[in-house]
Amino acid sequence: MGTAEVFKRKNKQNEGVLSQRQVGVSMEISSAKIAELVKQVLADMETADRGVVVNANEVPVGVSNRHIHLNKADLETLFGAGYELTPLKDLSQPGQYACKETLTLIGPAMRPIENVRVLGPLRSKSQVEISMTDSYVLKVKPPVRESGKIAGSAGITIVGPKGVVELKEGCIIANRHIHMSPADGAKFGVADGDTVTVDVEGKRRTRWYDVQVRVHKDFRLEMHVDTDDANATGIGNGFKVKIVKE
Repeated sequence: MGTAEVFKRKNKQNEGVLSQRQVGVSMEISSAKIAELVKQVLADMETADRGVVVNANEVPVGVSNRHIHLNKADLETLFGAGYELTPLKDLSQPGQYACKETLTLIGPAMRPIENVRVLGPLRSKSQVEISMTDSYVLKVKPPVRESGKIAGSAGITIVGPKGVVELKEGCIIANRHIHMSPADGAKFGVADGDTVTVDVEGKRRTRWYDVQVRVHKDFRLEMHVDTDDANATGIGNGFKVKIVKE
């Protein structure tokens, strides 16, 4: 075999190696691109499932389970003289926390709801917040109210380890509301006490009307709904809803 022929064959071999390497690089890039696309599609599907929308009007949701607020006198009746609440974990709103303590609620039906969480800090008046579903179990008729507005609301019995408190009024179903800082209020163009319409996207989309806006310097942006609302729409904590401009 002549020298020229050897060089010719060598060049063909090199071309073959380069071609294989190019195909490998091409396949590697293609696989990486596919993986990236699949990841993006999955992320988009998850986002759509949670109802997350990229919009300046979106608000995160906090789902509120049944709970109890106590004043000092009722706390001592239920747990004993000099008793103090035991903080368990901080809640989303600054200064608010869930306590280790739980109590039992009893209504006219005499069917108790046990292990109802106490929230702190103490208030000037004791208050019980339940869902409509809970009211059917207890056979009480609480009005839908803003938290703290308990005049003329339903009575209920609270049972603790050391005593019993019979509230003549104080049991309510909390209205749907949005906590905002003054900066949030300015961004959304609303003031304390305003009402807004809210769209809920996702699996069971709906629209909520007359949602109260509560603005305070210590508030963090979050819409509060109870477990009935959350279950009816298939949403949970952190779900994003959207304030509608009408």
